[in-house]
Amino acid sequence: MNMSVMLASVIAIAVLMFGTWLVSLPLKNASIVDPIWPLGFVVVGWVAAIVGHGEPVRVGLLVGMVSIWGLRLSSYLFRRNMGHGEDFRYQSMRKRIGPRFGLVSLFTVFALQGTIMFIVSLPLQFGIGIEGFGTGSVVLVVLGAVVWLVGFLFESVGDAQLRAFKADPTSAGQVMDRGLWRYTRHPNYFGDSCVWFGIFLVAASAGSWAWVGIVSPVVMTYFLRFVSGVVMLERSLVKRRPAYAEYMRTTSAFFPRPPRK
Repeated sequence: MNMSVMLASVIAIAVLMFGTWLVSLPLKNASIVDPIWPLGFVVVGWVAAIVGHGEPVRVGLLVGMVSIWGLRLSSYLFRRNMGHGEDFRYQSMRKRIGPRFGLVSLFTVFALQGTIMFIVSLPLQFGIGIEGFGTGSVVLVVLGAVVWLVGFLFESVGDAQLRAFKADPTSAGQVMDRGLWRYTRHPNYFGDSCVWFGIFLVAASAGSWAWVGIVSPVVMTYFLRFVSGVVMLERSLVKRRPAYAEYMRTTSAFFPRPPRK
């Protein structure tokens, strides 16, 4: 493993998060970190590719996968959040902490997310920093690409369906339960999880330390399902939309399946 890749990744993430924190202070909007989050992985991928000496085919595939995913998600979040002010999660933190929130957010928001970004990006660092291929590399690359594609489609199509739903005036106050949202309450989160399992599988074709990267999709899936994703969002949705409780009863929270009758 090329340790310079890990060092370069740490520096890139630290500079990006510190710069984003500085911008958030005059704006009084910590939620600008949300669209920067996926962009950070693109930065790590390209920095690792510049510093590392991994197999060109694997490096190109990993950089392409993370760039397509990160740029799409980042642009979607920028458009979605534009003009809406600070997200309710950060507003709640700002109200609870008070005037010190600006400084405290450097550690509780930006440094924390930077640390998670480093952990989740480990497959990129290993897959790009390790030379050669391990056992079963072709199978892992093909399987990883397929899992990534399934995840990317779930996330991008789910986001597009939700955006169209919100843009329809007749949908006001209703619950989105159509398209992919009929089979899982969070197709975008499920897709995100698959994307990172796919990236891990491609990176694992390097063998050796690359298998340590399994921590990446596991951590990402845990946060999406039990911390900052499903749980936090649904706590708010249940209060704002009375019909959401019935939707929760009939529809899977994460993994797609036919709705319960």
